[in-house]
Amino acid sequence: MFKFYQMKYIFQILDKMRCLRKRSTVSFLGVLVVFLLFMNVFIEDSYVLEGDKQLIRETSTHQLNSERYVHTFKDLSNFSGTINVTYRYLAATPLQRKRYLTIGLSSVKRKKGNYLLETIKSIFEQSSYEELKEISVVVHLADFNSSWRDAMVQDITQKFAHHIIAGRLMVIHAPEEYYPVLDGLKRNYNDPEDRVRFRSKQNVDYAFLLNFCANTSDYYVMLEDDVRCSRNFLTAIKKVIASLEGTYWHMGYYSSYKGTENKLKDDDFEEESFDIPDNPPASLYTNMNVFENYEASKAYSSVDEYFWGKPPSTGDTFVIVFENPIKIKKIKVNTGTEDRQNDILHHGALDVGEKLIFSKQIRQCETYLRLGEFKNGNFEMSDVNQKIPFDIHCMRICVTKTQKEWLIIRSISIWTS
Repeated sequence: MFKFYQMKYIFQILDKMRCLRKRSTVSFLGVLVVFLLFMNVFIEDSYVLEGDKQLIRETSTHQLNSERYVHTFKDLSNFSGTINVTYRYLAATPLQRKRYLTIGLSSVKRKKGNYLLETIKSIFEQSSYEELKEISVVVHLADFNSSWRDAMVQDITQKFAHHIIAGRLMVIHAPEEYYPVLDGLKRNYNDPEDRVRFRSKQNVDYAFLLNFCANTSDYYVMLEDDVRCSRNFLTAIKKVIASLEGTYWHMGYYSSYKGTENKLKDDDFEEESFDIPDNPPASLYTNMNVFENYEASKAYSSVDEYFWGKPPSTGDTFVIVFENPIKIKKIKVNTGTEDRQNDILHHGALDVGEKLIFSKQIRQCETYLRLGEFKNGNFEMSDVNQKIPFDIHCMRICVTKTQKEWLIIRSISIWTS
């Protein structure tokens, strides 16, 4: 049920809309869209993230004058400056800053069913509020059927109003006049003409979408409009990107088309297999002086957090005790962060242990075997299972020399065999 001040605010908007309608039809429509967005936010107040409520309150205090909303919702030209296209903004507020990741979705009318709303919902629901600060979602409604587009915009604005107001969701359209002629194209592999046209248009849809998103973030990922996201997917993506820093991209050799190959690999290209770490269940302990709430477990978590301790001394340890003995294929430990590059483990080593023993304060292993030393704050080793004769119950990071710098253990990644 609406609160009194919310009703009063809505009537104030209605009063201003009556004045604006006389000045400009475009302005009136712009304000109408904004009114519907705010009304929906109040109706679905429980769905709005706490962090967004302050932004919405701040936005609601702005004057609803015609100039602002004509600028917000009118057609804007050459957003990225890469391709000369005038995009139509169907629902958007101006981007306040560049994000870490832009998620692009291109959608057209389907003969049966529509999954776009569920896909958008999945992106937002499976992200923490901290992750949402680093995400922008751009939906390209690429169908030329204006009635379908209007209906979709209405559905999207009703369901995701606060995400639009917060600037993390934009809905755009590239007008038909910017598309090349798609009739009479070459028919490869005996594809029917309508399929060739559909796939060719889809390529252009994606190109326009990518062009629009080019300057909105550091990274870009394109999703189909019928997928579901896993929990904290952004954090997983960031960890994969961080782990690949300084490496080359991998190129598939066999093409999707039967009987063809991609012979594009350089002669000096080095193969490196990679997948997401398993990080089996474990308990973490340290005798280092932990800073505030940057506890040991955060270095092993899938969330984008880390352990942070005050300057460690010789003999200090950081121990991982696995719930069950495991065979480890690969280990990777990274210390320091981009903005605190000196808070690394300057002198350290990594051990693995067996024969778990218990004490009142900590669980430990009876015997340890040293795998190697940290180099430039990092440790990485593959084929561990071929070098260690026992199943591993503990893993230990040892400080081998006192340092004056603080220590950040950014991530501990373990792959089991």
